[in-house]
Amino acid sequence: MDQADTAMDVAKNGDVDGDPNDALERPVLGRPHVRIEGRAKVTGAALYASDRRKHGTAHAALVTSTVARGRIRGFDLAAAEAVPDLLGIFTHRDFAGAIAPVPHLMAGGYANSSHLPLGSDRVAYAGQIVALVVGRTQDSAARAAALVRVQYAPESAAATFDDPGAETVRLADLKAHHEDIATGDPDAAWGEAAARVAARYATPIQHHNPIELFTTCCAWEGDRLTVYEPSRYIGAVRHGLAAQLGLDPAQVRVVSGPIGGHFGSKFALAQYTAPVALAARKLGCPVSLVPTRRQCFTIANHRPETRHDIRLSADRDGRFTGLVHAADVVTSRFDPFAMEGADVTASLYACPAIRTRERAVRVDRNTPGPMRAPPEVPYLFALESAVDELAWQLELDPIELRRRNDTARDPVSGKPFSSRPLMACFDAGAAAFGWVRRSPRVGTMRVGSMQAGSWRVGLGCAASVRPVKIAAATMRLRLSADGAAEVACAHHEIGNGITTLLAMGVAERLGVPVERVRVELGDTTLPAAGLSGGSSTTTSLMSALALGCEQLRERLAQEATAPGRPLAGCNPDGLRLAGGRLTAPGGGALPLAEAVALIGADGVETLAAFVPPGSAPDALDVLRAGHIGLSTGGDSLKWAFGAQFAEVHVHAETGEIRVARLTGAFAAGRILNPLTSRSQLLGGMIWGLGSALLEETVLDGGAYRNPDLAEYLVPTAMDTGAVEALLVPDPDEAVNPLGVKGLGELGIIGVNAAIANAVYHATGRRIRRLPIRIEDML
Repeated sequence: MDQADTAMDVAKNGDVDGDPNDALERPVLGRPHVRIEGRAKVTGAALYASDRRKHGTAHAALVTSTVARGRIRGFDLAAAEAVPDLLGIFTHRDFAGAIAPVPHLMAGGYANSSHLPLGSDRVAYAGQIVALVVGRTQDSAARAAALVRVQYAPESAAATFDDPGAETVRLADLKAHHEDIATGDPDAAWGEAAARVAARYATPIQHHNPIELFTTCCAWEGDRLTVYEPSRYIGAVRHGLAAQLGLDPAQVRVVSGPIGGHFGSKFALAQYTAPVALAARKLGCPVSLVPTRRQCFTIANHRPETRHDIRLSADRDGRFTGLVHAADVVTSRFDPFAMEGADVTASLYACPAIRTRERAVRVDRNTPGPMRAPPEVPYLFALESAVDELAWQLELDPIELRRRNDTARDPVSGKPFSSRPLMACFDAGAAAFGWVRRSPRVGTMRVGSMQAGSWRVGLGCAASVRPVKIAAATMRLRLSADGAAEVACAHHEIGNGITTLLAMGVAERLGVPVERVRVELGDTTLPAAGLSGGSSTTTSLMSALALGCEQLRERLAQEATAPGRPLAGCNPDGLRLAGGRLTAPGGGALPLAEAVALIGADGVETLAAFVPPGSAPDALDVLRAGHIGLSTGGDSLKWAFGAQFAEVHVHAETGEIRVARLTGAFAAGRILNPLTSRSQLLGGMIWGLGSALLEETVLDGGAYRNPDLAEYLVPTAMDTGAVEALLVPDPDEAVNPLGVKGLGELGIIGVNAAIANAVYHATGRRIRRLPIRIEDML
């Protein structure tokens, strides 16, 4: 049954196996289920942040800097102030000193960039917000903003690697907890090796470009502020904004609702929220900001450019003897933030001698941020390309080379992997992909024939790995006497299907139909939850849900088995909730409505507070204070795994590159909803195609030259061939109590390397800098 057929059957029956009348008696989790919020989204009934405007809302527009570094000498506002319906123009002259500095989220603060919005006349990067214009209508604000003239005193700026003035610092000096890795002697291994690869790999600047823009709407009621803003960490927005404006966090409410895509952006407290809030307070009306697509390239984060110097050596049998990974990552002048990923590349394969060195290059640009699979996408491109190069040197099949270097233990720490199904993924993927037909010689496969035809065919593969993360979370659950249930949590529905998973979890554990479960997310008035990121949403929230459901079951069981109660004398620990009944092992049963009524006429409620094993004692306090608290620790390495396969066609005369097929096989622990899981993996794989062939933000003189969806290229249906995602069994009881690993980021990792490796197989051209373009083939 394919995914479309599965979705149709689920939509009709609620269950793909038939009779819906006994659905409550069978497991719900682990079976495909359509999104419960899907109808509202496709019919336009779902309310996104920018839909939640109050009567009398004014509209804001931004003016951003046209120089990369310098000072503002003055403004010419005469033409802008003549625009009808203009309400105000705000600059640093109005807001300097009114917004307190807040550190970056990863440095113990709340912000996605610590650069102070409208804090002074200083310009730190091109595209920085230099004025906020507010009008009665969106048109009046935009017209006035276009007429604002800013006089600058420009200064020389460093934009990227090797520019004069760029500052290179060791990551260990920039980030308190970073340590470069050194084990064994990779230099000696290099000198004695039978095969060696030494190469530099590079990845470009990329931007998230979610369809929903980076909007905010701020409304005051007395001294209380409500912010409607799409964010994947509303707790950080609430606490950060309170710190910026001198408020108690209890005075700030942040409402996100469903998010129209973030892919790593919409990350913590944004630079534009505080100025909009101040403008709303000064004007005495709500103010809404919907920036332009072009402005979104600089007022939010991005994936920075990276470069990687890899030295990989092996003996005659193909066993790795030494690995050196030196990585440079661009970041801003003002934040101690840079994505680190050599810890993953160092631990992926067995190797006795490893050295890593990671550096940050500080330039005059805004602070970068996470973008789906932040370090693994660029870092694994480098390593998996080098592994492929070594396989060709050794005349080994690339999968066989990986098999010979598979390991049950981390070569750096010696810790075991909680599970290690990497080769199971390669075997399943190779079988589905047809890897066996791969020619062992470069440039010999053609479309339709091994010897003829204009289209050269290449097959490539690469590993996908992602450490599992989990965080503390709180959640309110309620069972009503009428058999309905409610789940409430200040987490975020980003389109990954967590709303559906929570409803499915309640249905399975409390014995109520999925359609009788109401899920409420995205509001700081709800119980606190953390960041939506790091593929940690499912691991964290479903663990909190399981805890809360067990608390409800225990409470109902205790009441039902008390003296004089319907199930008196039964062991409360043996009672279970299923099929709308509280059932005892001996056969006694109590309808759920009657069990709930024993406690209260309206219903029974609990507040679950989940803390991952091994967390710090103050984990809940950290969570409720709006600070990030993801963890991966323990006595084993807990990773999700995958194998990516790509079939590429390259035209022998024009150099045109087409990706005919992508196949991925993924092992991510227990799969709770195969339908939405495959959808996430397929989307990630398609985005990986974009990473390999299309996506690049072009930098020129410190400014981005293609900040729109006309020139910033992303994959469309015409770019995408057949895509298949396989789910490989991965029972792992050690990873967490539910055996869930999360897979939101796994699908994109390794696709760029698989495509680059396939291009080499087709053409004999080894492309080490992304994206791969036609000119690389000529």
